[in-house]
Parts: sequence; C-alpha cells; structure tokens
Amino acid sequence: MSDLRVLVVDDDFMVARIHSGYVTRVPGFRVVSVAHNGADALAAVAELRPDLVLLDIYLPDMSGLEVLKALNDVDVLMISAARDVPTVREAMRGGAVNYLIKPFTAAALTERLHQYADTRKRLTAIGPEARQDDVDRLFGTPKSAAPMPKGLSAATCALVADTLREAGRDLSAAEAAELTGLSRVSARRYLEYLCAAGQAELRPRYGTAGRPEHRYRWLG
Repeated sequence: MSDLRVLVVDDDFMVARIHSGYVTRVPGFRVVSVAHNGADALAAVAELRPDLVLLDIYLPDMSGLEVLKALNDVDVLMISAARDVPTVREAMRGGAVNYLIKPFTAAALTERLHQYADTRKRLTAIGPEARQDDVDRLFGTPKSAAPMPKGLSAATCALVADTLREAGRDLSAAEAAELTGLSRVSARRYLEYLCAAGQAELRPRYGTAGRPEHRYRWLG
C-alpha cells in the first residue's frame, strides 16, 4: 500500500518544518508539500490531491476554517492554538477528522495519524455497504454492556476475552476451552456473552457436509 500523502499548512515557516518532520517520521505517511497561507493551501490541494491536510486556523490571508469549508474530497486535521469552544465546534461542523491544540508533541500527532490510517483501513475493509456495528466502530459509539448471565464470572470472562484477543484469529469454543482450561460448554457461554456485548463476533465456517462450525473473532 502506498504512503498517505499529507499537505502541511502553517503560517510559521519553522512550525511548518517541525510538523513536517513529525509526519515524515510516521511510517505510512509522507509530506507532499507545505503551504503558508490559505490561497496556497487551496491551490496545493487542487494540484496535488493529498489524502490529508494538516491545517492551521490562523493564516495571514484567511481563516483556516474558511479553507476547511472550501475543501472537497480531502480529509483535514486541524492544528491550532485556538481552544475556544465555538472554534472547535465550527471545525467539527466543517468536517475536520480531528483537532490538535498547539503546542503538541510528536507523539500526539503520531497517535492522530495512526487513528486516521486505521479509520481509512476499516472503511476499505467494510466493502460497499456498512452495517450499523461497522458504523458504530468507525464513529466510536459506545455499546451498552450486555448483562452477564447468571453463573458467569467477570474474572473468567476477562480470561476468555484476553485469550480471544491475543489469538489474533478466530477460535472455536473447543480451541478457546483448550487455551483457557475451561470446559467447551463454559468457553462457549463466555464467547456468546462477548458476542452479545459487542466485543466478539460469530463467524460460521462451512465444511463439506453437516452443520457449520461456530467460530469467534475478537472485535474489542
């Protein structure tokens, strides 16, 4: 997969250089250009078609929020010293994918870039149509916890959840039982609870004959 292309927009030449350096050190991203005012930013987006714009709000010729409204078909991460709620709200309404308050560390920007790359990857993996649980995960919508059935314990549930997560693949109830030391019936009950809680999903595997095998995959 090719690197995600980033345009850095900041009126301060030194700050723009620092932020460009931050981006360059994140695997999977590369800076394609730097702009220091709104007009140059709009021209660079039209010419280069970057995947992501790191956009400052305080620009010499126009507000970064005006630039945000003028941009189409490109994602924008706002970077600004502005921390007043109306400005943050306007950035959200304008469609910014995230908002970082200056000054920020390289680690803070790296975390946002990883979140952005992960969201793009999830969108690509969903396919042409999204289910509600796909959308909930993309938007970070919390799921209400399903009540734990009588006879199940939180400690054992955590053990099964950790085992499923660390497996890195789907597991059958029998495989989960072997890894956790539980009976197959108990392992299946915990796996079914994790599915009800939205932390796992059931994936039937169809063989050549007979009923499909129930397998479980961690969602988190």
